[in-house]
Amino acid sequence: MKRLITIRQFRSRCSPAALLYLALVCLGTSMPGIYAEDGLEPVPAEQAAPAEPAGVDNSKDPTQEHEGEGDEGHPSEERPEGEHGKAKVQKPGFLAMMPFITILLGIAILPLIHATEHIWHKNQVKLAVSAAMAIITLIYYFSRGYGVPFHEHLTHGGVETVKAILIHSVLDEYIPFIVLLFSLFTISGGIRLTGDLHASPATNTIILGIGAGIASFVGTTGASMLLIRPLLQTNRQRKHVTHTIVFFIFLVSNIGGSLLPIGDPPLFLGYLYGVPFTWTLKLFVPWAFVVCLLLIVYFIWDTRMVKKETVEAMRRNDVQVQPLRLRGALNFLWLGGVILAVAFLVPGKAFAGISVKPFMREGMQLLLVAIAWLTTRAELRKDNQFSFFAIAEVAALFIGIFITMQVPIEYLRASSADLSGIVNSPVKFFWFTGILSSLLDNAPTYAVFFSLGSSMTDASMAGSQVALAGGGSILESWLVAISLGAVFMGANTYIGNGPNFMVKSIAESSGRKMPSFFGYMVYSIGILIPTFVIVTLLGGIFFNV
Repeated sequence: MKRLITIRQFRSRCSPAALLYLALVCLGTSMPGIYAEDGLEPVPAEQAAPAEPAGVDNSKDPTQEHEGEGDEGHPSEERPEGEHGKAKVQKPGFLAMMPFITILLGIAILPLIHATEHIWHKNQVKLAVSAAMAIITLIYYFSRGYGVPFHEHLTHGGVETVKAILIHSVLDEYIPFIVLLFSLFTISGGIRLTGDLHASPATNTIILGIGAGIASFVGTTGASMLLIRPLLQTNRQRKHVTHTIVFFIFLVSNIGGSLLPIGDPPLFLGYLYGVPFTWTLKLFVPWAFVVCLLLIVYFIWDTRMVKKETVEAMRRNDVQVQPLRLRGALNFLWLGGVILAVAFLVPGKAFAGISVKPFMREGMQLLLVAIAWLTTRAELRKDNQFSFFAIAEVAALFIGIFITMQVPIEYLRASSADLSGIVNSPVKFFWFTGILSSLLDNAPTYAVFFSLGSSMTDASMAGSQVALAGGGSILESWLVAISLGAVFMGANTYIGNGPNFMVKSIAESSGRKMPSFFGYMVYSIGILIPTFVIVTLLGGIFFNV
């Protein structure tokens, strides 16, 4: 009964605003000043803005072939002109983007407000907000007067347009994304690394280096879950440990996952959009430079901090030493199976003489999860304090994000001609992607700028281009900058990447006081921003791989 009352109170408070917003959304579909570029007229869907880059599509429908594309799969630069010579372009307006912005602002702000932090902690609330924003977006697509660019035969809104959006955002993108995270999260939860090493600067630096090294192969989520507790256990006698956990978030939860699509969510989105699986290995040089630079900075910092420890603390640190012990090592085999499934089971292609069917890749990953669950002793997961709360949180939020972000992606692609004069160099792609990844979330931010970069790429442009599996290409220097910006600068805030908050929560549950949201940013602004400035100055080396 108490829950019903709470729901009624919630509805009574929010429904007027929601109804007003829905009315504006539906009304906006017939108002060019809101839902189309001012001064421009809507055009038929066959003249629509270029489509989103094709991912690893589960169905190659001939209706998805774009009219006006050249041999290279790039949309033609020709646009129908209106009475005054302006190109007629269909663009969603700002109001249509509000569901996407609302979800991201909720992630950023609600945990920081005392009145909302408790209720926002519940995954049911996150799912309710996410679903509400997704429904509003689908109503927008249903009621607007034109279809979607990746299905040019859909000239109007309606059920078919909504269906196309759901297939594109949920089946083609969200399910592969969440199944991969779920697989890495669940399997790594059965690996238990214990021990209490001597907490010297050298030991801590080695642990951070190992974490950064394996993050690309087991994912930043898997590496963080595997190593954060041994790191805390090793440093339990020391008082000054906050900087160590912060560097752990920098290196293990973010920057370390730069070399493979399974390393960090943004890179996996790139893989779904058609970037070759092994292309990210080209990021090795900037990855190695930043990792080594941060490890050097950390070692110097920790050498100074260890001198502030009390004599008693260091005596216990010398005496209370336990060797490392690894349990659940068989799960590394299942993690390797997940990596191979992602790399080789590409829908629509053949593997070992077998045609890979839609969702065969995801089915294999889930099968490996089931095998890992059955072959791992329950006490290992209990000792790791394993629960599905963190991955459920990601699943609840990202279902809404994947649906609502279709609008800003469509807008950016339709606006590529205008934005090309602003975001038109690797350095700008690096910083624009990075700043938004810091303040929002790096996976959808990557998707937006990837779409922008691919829509701006023309076959005649100078420089190496990366051919995408579903057709089209993107300038390689831009793709490097977008990838580095999203992965590296996801470390700038707690909300930049999923594992960041997870590590913070585990550290606090062990009794370690962590910086506040803005306190953490003091570290990132003081350490990471100068590092990224150096990356920018060396951009001629890093971006032109």
